[in-house]
Amino acid sequence: MSDPDDNSHGHPSGASAGTVIVGISGGVDSAVAALLLLEAGYTVQGLFMSNWEDDDDSYCTTAEDFQDARKVCDKLGIPLHRVSFAAEYRERVFAHFLHEYAAGRTPNPDVLCNREIKFGVCLDYMRRLGATWIATGHYARVVHRSGASALLKGADEAKDQSYFLHGIAPQALSQTVFPIGDLRKDEVRKRAHAAGLPVFDKPDSTGICFIGERPFADFLARYLRAAPGPIETDTGEVLGEHRGLAFFTLGQRAGLGVGGRAGAAAAPWYVADKDLARNALIVVQDQDHPLLLSSAFEVADMRWLEPPRTDANFECSVKTRYRQRDLACRLQFGVGDSLQVALAEPARAVTPGQYAVFYSGERCLGGGVIARRFAASNAASAPNARAIAYT
Repeated sequence: MSDPDDNSHGHPSGASAGTVIVGISGGVDSAVAALLLLEAGYTVQGLFMSNWEDDDDSYCTTAEDFQDARKVCDKLGIPLHRVSFAAEYRERVFAHFLHEYAAGRTPNPDVLCNREIKFGVCLDYMRRLGATWIATGHYARVVHRSGASALLKGADEAKDQSYFLHGIAPQALSQTVFPIGDLRKDEVRKRAHAAGLPVFDKPDSTGICFIGERPFADFLARYLRAAPGPIETDTGEVLGEHRGLAFFTLGQRAGLGVGGRAGAAAAPWYVADKDLARNALIVVQDQDHPLLLSSAFEVADMRWLEPPRTDANFECSVKTRYRQRDLACRLQFGVGDSLQVALAEPARAVTPGQYAVFYSGERCLGGGVIARRFAASNAASAPNARAIAYT
């Protein structure tokens, strides 16, 4: 963790640092976050959040994780609170998740969970507990300077989670600490092992708790009706039938059920587009097919972590999915919270419903939902195409 005496990164150490509530998930990252805060002089309390309740919980590890969280807090000598935000999660995150899939888009519930739950209703709960700060085990950094706060990428490039945090409100960010943001994953495990924390070698969790390790399509089918339609090539040849556009995402390769066709090239098929009007799934056999490449896209529901620059030719970088390399881009500001983005080079599988997150170097500027994409082969058909072209 950054030096807590340096106000540009942390907060005054010792008793004046105040009380911090750490989200203890039962994993190694949040455990080390609590450890580092104790060492920095904070008064630390743990909070275990339950965000999902279901009759079929065989795929969710909440009970096991809570026991691990208790062991961590017992070892550190700090209290552990437990709270359920399941009702809020269903209303603010899961309902949106289903609505977006039903509309043929591909949402990212982790972004909404951070904005609405972990740094939303949880922040209100933290204040009721009398805490000044909230902390989590995210791989990101926050800089507090001169009354303003900035979100930075985590030092471990492979683990950076600023993409998922871009949507939290600036006021929430001003009360947030990310203790492990300066560490690599291997360093986090070494710190946990040296401190005797019982979760030092616990495997990282994967996926979303309400889905767990079960097949994603099987889970989605519990909530969305099948809506079969044709699977077609980009030339209109019908290859088969899909179970519903909601069950597929752009760039997807597995699970299409169109492999091994007589007379067809022995190459994998990829989802290249969704024709919502005809309920048709468009597939191609080239992973770099022009239909999969976008040179421009539109962003809606844009949320900034700091006042945006509105230069006519504002240049920065963007990620259109997690763990993607930064893509050079140029922005044109639209009406309200909309934005048009021109990419320096075409990008693969820019997906409506996912988030576009903008950066200036290590600094996260904010992000929004990808509303529409323009294939590299026909980008000129985009509205204002000349204005947004990257030239």
